[in-house]
Parts: sequence; C-alpha cells; structure tokens
Amino acid sequence: MINTQIAVIGGGPAGLRAAVAAAQLGAQVLLLDESDHLGGQLIKQTHKFFGSQQQFAGSRGIAIAKKLEAAARSQENIAILQEATVLGIYEDGVLLAEHKGRVIKVRAQRIIVAVGACERMLAFPNNDLPGVYGAGAVQTLMNVHGVRPGRRVLMVGAGNIGLIVTYQLLQAGVEVAAIVEAAPTIGGYLVHAAKVRRAGVPIYTSHTIKEAHGEEAVEGATIWQLDANRQPVAGTERHFAVDVICLAVGLSPLSDLLWQAGCQMKYVPELGGTVAVRDAHLCTSNPRIYVAGDVAGVEEASSAMVEGQLAGLSAALSLGLGGKEAQEQLAEAKAQLSALRAGPVGEKIRAGLAWVEKGVTADA
Repeated sequence: MINTQIAVIGGGPAGLRAAVAAAQLGAQVLLLDESDHLGGQLIKQTHKFFGSQQQFAGSRGIAIAKKLEAAARSQENIAILQEATVLGIYEDGVLLAEHKGRVIKVRAQRIIVAVGACERMLAFPNNDLPGVYGAGAVQTLMNVHGVRPGRRVLMVGAGNIGLIVTYQLLQAGVEVAAIVEAAPTIGGYLVHAAKVRRAGVPIYTSHTIKEAHGEEAVEGATIWQLDANRQPVAGTERHFAVDVICLAVGLSPLSDLLWQAGCQMKYVPELGGTVAVRDAHLCTSNPRIYVAGDVAGVEEASSAMVEGQLAGLSAALSLGLGGKEAQEQLAEAKAQLSALRAGPVGEKIRAGLAWVEKGVTADA
C-alpha cells in the first residue's frame, strides 16, 4: 500500500499543474500517468499557443510539456509513476492501479482526476476501413513518431483541432484535399482558417461525409451538403480521391473513474458530454475527489493548466495546508479562468458551467 496526501491521476497539463500547486503548499503528492511520457496531448502540439504569458503564450505545446514536467520533477515531495493505469477509485479512498504488470494500491486523502478526454467517432459507411483516423492519432503519427499517415487527406471538422492538424499535415508534405464542416460556420479561430485557405485548401461548411470507399483501405470519400435542419441534400455529392479520412469532430470527457467512484454526474453538451458536478473549487460531490482539465469539460490547454492549479491549491487547502498566500493564489487562478472564458469564444463554456455548478441537467 502506498500512502500519500494527494494522488493526481493524469500527467497532462492539468495534472502536472495540479501536482506542482499542491506540492508547493507542502503536500505529499503521487502523480500517476498511463503513458511512458508526461505532458499528455501537449507532446503532439507543434504550433504556438495563444493566451497569456502566464500560460506560456508564444510557446509550442511540446516546449510547454517539457517546462511542466521539469517543474514537477523539481519538487521533492512529488513521486511520479509512469505507465500506471488507474483501474478504480473505491469508497475507502483506495485506488487501484496497474503498473508494469503489477497491481498496486494507493491510499490518498484527496484525489485529483485529470485524465482528459477521448476523441469522438462519426458513423458513416466504411468508417472501419484502415485510413480512417482521429485527429489525435494523426498528430501522434506525425509529431511524435515522424510518420506521414498517407498522401492525400480529407479532414472532417473545422474546429481548432481540424484546422491546426490540417496545417501540420501541409507542413509535413501531405496534401489535404478539403475540409468539411457540418455547421454553417467555421468553429475554429479564423487565423487558423486563413492559413489553410491561403495554402489552397477549400473549406466546405454545411457539409459532412457521406461514405468512405475502398476495399482493403481508404481509396476515396464522398461528401454531401446539409440543409438548415442538418439533413443531407441528395444530388449535392462530391467525390475525393484520398487515402486518409481524418476525423476532428470533438472530444468527450473520460469520466469512467468518476462514475465508478460514485460522483454525481450530469450530461452537459456545452462541456463535451458527461461531467462531474462540482463547486467553484473543482471539488465533486465526493469531498475527497477533485477534477481538472478536459475530464471536467473540454476546453483549451490554457484553461486545463489553470484548472489544474486551482484543483491542486484547493485540495491542499482542504487538508489544512497553505495560508493567506495560498488563498491569494486561489483567487488569482479563478480570475485567470474567468479571463480565459470571457467574451463570445467562452460563451458556450460559461453556459455549461452554469448548469454543472448548479447540479442541474441541461435538459431540465
């Protein structure tokens, strides 16, 4: 049995920030991550981040991951277990994890769940053909392993992820035939859309994929137009000869552990799916469990980092650690989150948080 004051599950931007924030208040922290690297999705991000200097604006995701990892490893009271998959959180505060072929038990006074989100799939004929990828898988191939996923790609989804991955494909010498987006407008930042349009990539809004073609692998794809009710319009089909179909159609919070731990859960579409009801300090209905990052609601990495800091500070303060300075840090983290979620871009997130912090279902 490993005993610790705070266990952080997930070594992405939220988990790393949470671990450091708690450790700096004197907490003994155990950080568990299922991968052989720390940084989560940041290790795939070769583009420069927007936001504020506090959240590393102007730095590339891969560089941010290294900075966050270095900060965690510099804290003597943070123990790190990589290749450790948490299997469950139980009523007595014990969590089980599989670590390199062994099952280990961890007893923690507080647990911060920062496991992120998973990619959504899309249903269409032949979507199981080799050559149909999620955008995260394409980034892993290119930016982590240096492997091109194919020669010519159809990108499905014009949110920030779809636009950014399109540009990264172009940088890697892969042709992008087109981007299709079911919504009538582009969902990502226009600065990203402008870059791919200047590179000659057309963006078809109010369109979606009809089907993939091929015998052993993807050889082509057909798209068609959607009407105002998002119903396909017969006769508007376009065919593209491609060997890759890349799906960038959103993320869903990985909420399995929170369900299993008995946390109160709500389906909030504005936050990407089912998330834990929590208070302003990110404490769930189980007072020992906190959430941070995409598992709490899908947002940008900048928000995940600040949420991690907020959860780490809150968990440590709940154990009687920290003082006036920690309270000031807590207030500053809340102010940063409010700033990141301000304006039209953050409207959807603010609406989702209004539901989940009240504990009211979105369809009530």
